[in-house]
Amino acid sequence: MTRPLRVLSLSTLYPNDHTPNFGVFVERQMQAVMRRGNVDLTLINPLGLPPFPLSLHPRYAPLRQIARTENRGGVPVLRPHFLLLPGIGGRFNAGAVARAVLPLARQLHAERPFDLVDAQFFHPDGAAAVRIGRELGLPVSIKARGADIHHWGKDPGTVAQVLDAGLLATGLLAVAAGIADDMAELGIPRDKITIHRTGLDRQVFRPHDKAESRTRLALPQGKPLLACVGALIPRKGQVFAIEALNLIPEAELLLAGSGADEAMLRARTAELGLEQRVHFLGPVPHSDLPWLLSAADVFVLPTASEGLANAWVEALACGTPVVTTPIPGARELLTDPAWGRFAARDKLAIAIEVSELLADPPARADVLRGAEPFSWEANAAALVEYWQRLTGR
Repeated sequence: MTRPLRVLSLSTLYPNDHTPNFGVFVERQMQAVMRRGNVDLTLINPLGLPPFPLSLHPRYAPLRQIARTENRGGVPVLRPHFLLLPGIGGRFNAGAVARAVLPLARQLHAERPFDLVDAQFFHPDGAAAVRIGRELGLPVSIKARGADIHHWGKDPGTVAQVLDAGLLATGLLAVAAGIADDMAELGIPRDKITIHRTGLDRQVFRPHDKAESRTRLALPQGKPLLACVGALIPRKGQVFAIEALNLIPEAELLLAGSGADEAMLRARTAELGLEQRVHFLGPVPHSDLPWLLSAADVFVLPTASEGLANAWVEALACGTPVVTTPIPGARELLTDPAWGRFAARDKLAIAIEVSELLADPPARADVLRGAEPFSWEANAAALVEYWQRLTGR
């Protein structure tokens, strides 16, 4: 009997008890991989902590309490700490991650040799994985998801690291063809990149009755509801959705997420007199998102950049059409007008597209077709087949 493929996977985004929604899409993927039974996976989730006394700050102190070793849904997770320099440390993070992970990787590899080092993001994970793979004499795979290319691939302090990682890795993945094209513009060979789309938990993300969903979440009946799910950060563009709301009579906006933009978004909401129509929900448990998405009439995400956003697919799986920016990943996904519309990051453009969907909503069955190709089982099968090709297993 062929032994399982042994994979050491590195992901700086991964859920824990303190931030259960942080990188949940990586967790779902890895759980699906483990369910297949032909991969022996160890997930290393490095946690960045600043030096004392910054490590006592409320933002970082809870990280010290997170289990260093645990099994989450069948996936062994190890969490070494690395030195983080907040605000200025981007260019140093890959080296810090590699230094923190390498002793552990050497120990695990000596006990039971790995076949592959895998990185779930291009930076800092990818650059660190290349160093680890070189030390262990193993092939390396790196996945590009969006901001890891669009931000770190343009930052003067990290662009060389991103390019070097892409050139030195054995194989590369991208969640959308548009991301692969952006990688090629950096100088990474396009023919080295395999497209590997996101997955979907079909048991969780399914349509619920709209009225029941609104009752369950104590939301108003009979009013147009817009939903926006994502971190409250400039890239996601929630401020444009708030400003567009002022042009859509009676509509209300549900913002699910937390982040550095929250104070600014609340202030802008107050300036426009929309306090009763914008609902800041904070981080919503992953299991509750289908009820939120089913309650909404339109999902709005005025994002500046994405790969192929899980939130788009999850909205479609709940029967809710999408309004988002015309970036490559969105154009690849939303190929039917019933699935979504495109609008610039502009209040009027967003209001026009949302209003048209509210006035003439597509049939829910038509919207659901947009999510049909997606599942974590299909995602895991494609990922494992790709890993096997890289290792010759």
